[in-house]
Amino acid sequence: MSATPSLKLSLIVAGLLAFSSGFAADKMSREEYNAAKDRIEAQHKADSEACEALKDNAQDVCEKEAKAKEKIARAELAYQRTGEDRDRMEIAEVKAEQEYAVAKERCDDMSGDQKDACQKEAKAAEEKAKADMKAQMKTN
Repeated sequence: MSATPSLKLSLIVAGLLAFSSGFAADKMSREEYNAAKDRIEAQHKADSEACEALKDNAQDVCEKEAKAKEKIARAELAYQRTGEDRDRMEIAEVKAEQEYAVAKERCDDMSGDQKDACQKEAKAAEEKAKADMKAQMKTN
């Protein structure tokens, strides 16, 4: 599906923004925070509206991707606001969970053993991402 590269690109860009914002270590003002929150909500609404043109599972996948982008952006915003390590780690956890949710939804296009294998692969990727995150926490 064409939405897959879009989500991956969005996640990469979001990750880079989160990383770069951490180096600034300046806390956001209330106005900046509210403006960023409004932008996230507007982007989610636009992404969700774009999904309406799709049908069946393609629409479901699109909606999951839109929700995933919103949740990741909100986690990144929380980190930009506080600069705290726990919020930085929350970004990694939210990304893992949302990538799993999107992958699991994509599996719905399949059936039988192929669907089972797809779901197991998606779950394994989520668990690996969370394990990597925990290992990174221990080294920091």
